[in-house]
Amino acid sequence: MQHSLRRPGAGRTALIVMGVSGSGKSTVGSLAARALDCRFLEGDSFHDPAAIAKMQGGVPLSDEDRWPWLDRIAAAAGQAIADDGRVVIACSALRRAYRDRLRSAIPGTTRFVMLDNSREEILQRLTARSHEFMPVSLLDSQFAVLERPAADEPATILLSNVRPDALCTQILGWMGSVQSAG
Repeated sequence: MQHSLRRPGAGRTALIVMGVSGSGKSTVGSLAARALDCRFLEGDSFHDPAAIAKMQGGVPLSDEDRWPWLDRIAAAAGQAIADDGRVVIACSALRRAYRDRLRSAIPGTTRFVMLDNSREEILQRLTARSHEFMPVSLLDSQFAVLERPAADEPATILLSNVRPDALCTQILGWMGSVQSAG
Protein backbone atom coordinates (compact mmCIF):
# COMPACT_ATOMS: atom_id res chain seq x y z
CA MET A 1 0.00 0.00 0.00
CA GLN A 2 1.47 3.34 -1.03
CA HIS A 3 0.49 6.24 1.19
CA SER A 4 2.09 9.54 0.43
CA LEU A 5 2.12 12.58 2.67
CA ARG A 6 4.15 14.46 0.05
CA ARG A 7 1.46 16.92 -0.91
CA PRO A 8 2.52 20.57 -1.43
CA GLY A 9 3.32 22.22 1.88
CA ALA A 10 3.56 18.88 3.71
CA GLY A 11 6.95 19.94 5.06
CA ARG A 12 9.99 18.02 6.16
CA THR A 13 9.16 15.26 8.62
CA ALA A 14 10.95 12.67 10.72
CA LEU A 15 8.85 9.89 12.18
CA ILE A 16 10.54 8.08 15.06
CA VAL A 17 9.11 4.71 16.03
CA MET A 18 10.16 4.28 19.66
CA GLY A 19 9.91 1.87 22.57
CA VAL A 20 11.84 -0.73 24.48
CA SER A 21 13.74 -3.50 22.76
CA GLY A 22 11.34 -6.06 21.32
CA SER A 23 8.42 -3.64 20.94
CA GLY A 24 8.48 -3.91 17.13
CA LYS A 25 10.21 -0.62 16.23
CA SER A 26 12.27 -1.99 13.36
CA THR A 27 9.54 -4.09 11.81
CA VAL A 28 6.86 -1.41 12.00
CA GLY A 29 9.25 1.42 11.15
CA SER A 30 10.46 -0.30 7.98
CA LEU A 31 6.84 -0.90 6.93
CA ALA A 32 5.98 2.76 7.54
CA ALA A 33 9.02 3.90 5.54
CA ARG A 34 8.00 1.67 2.65
CA ALA A 35 4.42 3.00 2.77
CA LEU A 36 5.69 6.59 2.90
CA ASP A 37 8.24 5.88 0.17
CA CYS A 38 11.14 7.22 2.22
CA ARG A 39 14.37 6.14 3.84
CA PHE A 40 14.37 3.97 6.98
CA LEU A 41 17.13 4.39 9.57
CA GLU A 42 17.76 1.61 12.08
CA GLY A 43 18.88 3.33 15.28
CA ASP A 44 20.88 0.31 16.43
CA SER A 45 23.25 0.75 13.49
CA PHE A 46 24.41 4.09 14.95
CA HIS A 47 25.79 2.66 18.22
CA ASP A 48 29.56 2.87 18.52
CA PRO A 49 31.66 -0.25 19.24
CA ALA A 50 32.13 0.66 22.93
CA ALA A 51 28.37 0.93 23.49
CA ILE A 52 27.77 -2.34 21.67
CA ALA A 53 30.40 -4.08 23.80
CA LYS A 54 28.82 -2.65 26.92
CA MET A 55 25.37 -3.95 25.97
CA GLN A 56 26.75 -7.33 24.91
CA GLY A 57 28.24 -7.55 28.39
CA GLY A 58 24.81 -6.95 29.92
CA VAL A 59 25.59 -3.42 31.09
CA PRO A 60 22.88 -0.80 30.43
CA LEU A 61 23.94 2.33 28.57
CA SER A 62 24.21 5.59 30.49
CA ASP A 63 23.09 8.99 29.27
CA GLU A 64 26.74 9.72 28.43
CA ASP A 65 26.73 6.64 26.16
CA ARG A 66 23.48 7.67 24.51
CA TRP A 67 24.09 11.38 23.72
CA PRO A 68 26.61 10.79 20.89
CA TRP A 69 24.43 7.95 19.56
CA LEU A 70 21.39 10.25 19.44
CA ASP A 71 23.50 12.94 17.74
CA ARG A 72 24.58 10.46 15.03
CA ILE A 73 20.95 9.45 14.46
CA ALA A 74 19.89 13.11 14.26
CA ALA A 75 22.65 13.89 11.75
CA ALA A 76 21.64 10.97 9.53
CA ALA A 77 17.97 11.96 9.83
CA GLY A 78 18.85 15.53 8.86
CA GLN A 79 20.68 14.29 5.78
CA ALA A 80 17.75 12.04 4.80
CA ILE A 81 15.33 14.94 5.19
CA ALA A 82 17.60 17.21 3.13
CA ASP A 83 17.73 14.55 0.40
CA ASP A 84 14.15 13.26 0.44
CA GLY A 85 11.98 15.47 2.67
CA ARG A 86 11.13 12.74 5.18
CA VAL A 87 12.54 9.79 7.05
CA VAL A 88 11.38 7.03 9.39
CA ILE A 89 13.67 6.00 12.24
CA ALA A 90 13.59 3.11 14.71
CA CYS A 91 15.06 4.45 17.96
CA SER A 92 14.26 3.56 21.55
CA ALA A 93 14.08 7.27 22.57
CA LEU A 94 13.18 6.07 26.05
CA ARG A 95 13.45 9.34 27.95
CA ARG A 96 11.88 12.70 27.19
CA ALA A 97 15.36 14.27 27.25
CA TYR A 98 16.37 11.94 24.39
CA ARG A 99 13.28 12.86 22.39
CA ASP A 100 13.86 16.56 23.08
CA ARG A 101 17.45 16.24 21.86
CA LEU A 102 16.35 14.50 18.67
CA ARG A 103 13.60 17.06 18.06
CA SER A 104 15.98 19.98 18.51
CA ALA A 105 18.64 18.48 16.22
CA ILE A 106 16.47 17.17 13.37
CA PRO A 107 15.31 19.86 10.91
CA GLY A 108 11.59 20.08 10.22
CA THR A 109 8.89 18.32 12.19
CA THR A 110 9.71 15.31 14.34
CA ARG A 111 6.92 13.04 15.55
CA PHE A 112 7.08 9.95 17.74
CA VAL A 113 5.06 6.75 17.81
CA MET A 114 5.65 4.67 20.91
CA LEU A 115 4.97 0.97 20.53
CA ASP A 116 3.85 -0.17 23.96
CA ASN A 117 3.16 -3.53 25.51
CA SER A 118 3.42 -5.36 28.81
CA ARG A 119 6.77 -6.48 30.16
CA GLU A 120 5.58 -10.09 29.90
CA GLU A 121 4.70 -9.75 26.19
CA ILE A 122 7.99 -8.00 25.38
CA LEU A 123 9.96 -10.60 27.35
CA GLN A 124 8.25 -13.37 25.37
CA ARG A 125 9.20 -11.64 22.10
CA LEU A 126 12.80 -11.11 23.17
CA THR A 127 13.29 -14.72 24.20
CA ALA A 128 11.91 -15.86 20.82
CA ARG A 129 14.42 -13.83 18.80
CA SER A 130 18.12 -13.20 18.77
CA HIS A 131 19.63 -9.73 18.67
CA GLU A 132 23.20 -8.94 17.79
CA PHE A 133 23.94 -7.08 21.03
CA MET A 134 20.78 -6.56 23.10
CA PRO A 135 20.48 -9.37 25.66
CA VAL A 136 17.15 -10.10 27.33
CA SER A 137 18.78 -9.22 30.66
CA LEU A 138 18.70 -5.50 29.72
CA LEU A 139 14.91 -5.36 29.31
CA ASP A 140 14.23 -4.35 32.92
CA SER A 141 16.77 -1.52 32.67
CA GLN A 142 14.92 -0.22 29.60
CA PHE A 143 11.58 -0.28 31.38
CA ALA A 144 13.19 1.48 34.37
CA VAL A 145 14.41 4.34 32.15
CA LEU A 146 11.27 4.55 29.99
CA GLU A 147 9.30 7.80 30.20
CA ARG A 148 6.12 7.48 28.18
CA PRO A 149 5.46 10.51 25.97
CA ALA A 150 3.52 13.25 27.74
CA ALA A 151 0.43 14.95 26.34
CA ASP A 152 2.47 17.99 25.29
CA GLU A 153 4.85 15.94 23.09
CA PRO A 154 4.25 15.36 19.36
CA ALA A 155 3.61 11.67 19.97
CA THR A 156 1.08 8.91 20.10
CA ILE A 157 1.19 5.58 21.91
CA LEU A 158 0.01 2.40 20.19
CA LEU A 159 -0.41 -0.99 21.79
CA SER A 160 1.75 -3.36 19.78
CA ASN A 161 -0.42 -6.43 20.20
CA VAL A 162 -1.71 -6.32 16.60
CA ARG A 163 -0.06 -7.26 13.32
CA PRO A 164 2.72 -4.93 12.13
CA ASP A 165 0.75 -3.97 9.00
CA ALA A 166 -2.21 -2.93 11.18
CA LEU A 167 0.13 -0.81 13.31
CA CYS A 168 1.51 0.77 10.15
CA THR A 169 -2.03 1.65 9.05
CA GLN A 170 -2.69 3.23 12.46
CA ILE A 171 0.54 5.25 12.20
CA LEU A 172 -0.29 6.51 8.72
CA GLY A 173 -3.76 7.52 9.86
CA TRP A 174 -2.32 9.38 12.86
CA MET A 175 0.29 11.11 10.71
CA GLY A 176 -2.39 12.19 8.26
CA SER A 177 -4.66 13.50 11.02
CA VAL A 178 -1.95 15.52 12.81
CA GLN A 179 -0.74 16.92 9.51
CA SER A 180 -4.29 18.00 8.60
CA ALA A 181 -4.78 19.57 12.02
CA GLY A 182 -1.42 21.39 11.91
